[in-house]
Amino acid sequence: MIYSLYAIVALICIYTARHYWFTLNRVFGFQRHPYIDIDTADWPAVTVLVAAHNEEKVIANILGALMRVNYPADKMLVIPVNDRSTDRTRHIIDEFVERFAGRIRPFHRTSGKAGKAAALKDAMEFVESEVILIFDADYIPAAGLIKQLTAPFFDPGVGGVMGRVVPMNVSTNLLTRLLDLERSGGYQVDQQARMNLRLVPQHGGTVAGVRRSALREIGGWNDSSLTEDTDLTYRLLLHGWKTVYQNRSECYEEVPETWPVRIRQIMRWAKGHNQAMVAYAVRLLLGRHRARLRERLDGTLLLGVYIMAPLTLLGWILALLAFYRGLAPLHGVLALLALTAYAAIGNLAAFFEIAAAVRLDGNRRRLCLLPCLLLGFTVSILSVSRAVVSQVWDALSGAEFHWDKTERFRKVES
Repeated sequence: MIYSLYAIVALICIYTARHYWFTLNRVFGFQRHPYIDIDTADWPAVTVLVAAHNEEKVIANILGALMRVNYPADKMLVIPVNDRSTDRTRHIIDEFVERFAGRIRPFHRTSGKAGKAAALKDAMEFVESEVILIFDADYIPAAGLIKQLTAPFFDPGVGGVMGRVVPMNVSTNLLTRLLDLERSGGYQVDQQARMNLRLVPQHGGTVAGVRRSALREIGGWNDSSLTEDTDLTYRLLLHGWKTVYQNRSECYEEVPETWPVRIRQIMRWAKGHNQAMVAYAVRLLLGRHRARLRERLDGTLLLGVYIMAPLTLLGWILALLAFYRGLAPLHGVLALLALTAYAAIGNLAAFFEIAAAVRLDGNRRRLCLLPCLLLGFTVSILSVSRAVVSQVWDALSGAEFHWDKTERFRKVES
């Protein structure tokens, strides 16, 4: 029991050091933005896939924004991937097709396997360009975003690109403000630091791009994955393709506005991420492929982020058992208990990372919300742990694949 507790504490310390390393690099290190200043070029043909399932509240916003972007109209084709929608999504898409003839080609999917990856896989039949950009329907791209996401593909070694996600409904309530802080830390610090250090930036599955030949080489979209973006990140890495993160390429999203929706989102992410961990961790760390040692180590730690929640809760339990059963000196058990409990509700490293992101964003008023992150971190740890238990039970019972769509809160466009 004591050895297990020490192992958990060691893992917590590794992830804590990782948070500090990334934060210090982001604040004081050299910042890599190798492709962001490309504005004039012979721009290639681009296909923009917009994943949509019952998106009547938001689909008009993104299609309208895409029709206004600064990219040669004759070189950009938008394909709304309407996946078995039962609301007005199809009608709204068809209205845009009529208004912008030749620029939008709809793909109305009426059957097939559930899930975003399965829908994207079917839509590839209509993709002819080498550069493919992907957006979820609730996102709104800025005018220059398409050029910014396309520019890295001039580098023949780049297989995937990821832009920065910025919440646009921040002022709704406490939850949206906390999610804004989390997004800021995750993108402004974590993703950019991994880009700076030539580690493993994560493909996000939206506000993102992929090279068609790279996607074909790795076997296309994995329609058995709950998080096709994480799955894509690691298959590209194992096949020697680079994923680029563009911190200045911002796109605006709608984050969950209620806790039940947020919890379901976290649970889906956790299940999909852990699914990728089981599939790729050993192969990445020990297999024979072209990833460098630093990419192997960072990629393995990235795969393990969602398993740390149940491990931390287990550390709590083990420390309490060790204390009440008298299995170690009192001061040692209390120290271990304090460390695991501290990490369980969000250790100082995570606060440091988010505070640094807020400073970099130039909005210091948000710092007063940092103590409230204790609530968000606690909900996340319990939700992720619940997802792990559910995932193990589903595997043992042979439960079928299930996709939980994130609810939208925007008003329906008339």
